[in-house]
Amino acid sequence: MLKDNIFNTPKHVAIIMDGNGRWAKQKGRMRIFGHKNGVRAVQEAVSYALKIGIKILTLYAFSSENWNRPAKEVSALMLLFMQALEKQSDELHRNNVRLKIIGDRSRFSTKLQAKIQQVENLTADNTALTLNVAANYGGRWDILQAAKKLAKMYASSEVILDDITEDSFQRYLVTENESPVDLLIRTSGEQRLSNFLLWQVAYAELFFTDVLWPDFTEQIFHQAVLDFQQRERRFGAS
Repeated sequence: MLKDNIFNTPKHVAIIMDGNGRWAKQKGRMRIFGHKNGVRAVQEAVSYALKIGIKILTLYAFSSENWNRPAKEVSALMLLFMQALEKQSDELHRNNVRLKIIGDRSRFSTKLQAKIQQVENLTADNTALTLNVAANYGGRWDILQAAKKLAKMYASSEVILDDITEDSFQRYLVTENESPVDLLIRTSGEQRLSNFLLWQVAYAELFFTDVLWPDFTEQIFHQAVLDFQQRERRFGAS
């Protein structure tokens, strides 16, 4: 049974949702079957985050490298993304969840971009949980686009070099003024960052599980949080 009150709760949790394709393959189904079943795991993760008071949950849904997958799979993923936005937006709003899509939206269809904006506007004032969904996102791209913004501001004399610090720089990342990641979870047994939130996870605690994403449950999330609570976080200090 999950505990109702958990002390030292991570404020910002990020999850690399890995293993949808392998989960489907194990069942003799197409990869998109795994992606569809992964939506349930997203719902469980959001539910648990709300239950224990996590303030920011960032999910890696679609990396900038995922465009290299077969065109049929990418098209199916885009359709699934649209359907999930349409089906889940009202429930997220009822639960006081703010939804943000972080990443480069320029490759998305006009229809999908409009839907993203609609859902973000609907949930903009919600305060229980910020749900970041990283779509067409890459950590290197994120740092580069922030650097370009600052370079333009420097060229127009809006900032001077001494104004650019780690704290000011992070405000130009897609996560803006959000706190750094406290706990990073990756499913499927892989143990790498895969170009995800490279700046934001600098001092995150890492938790890896062999569970494939469609089988991710509140209990596994709970285990990761309990593991986090037992870590001694030094942030580079001895």
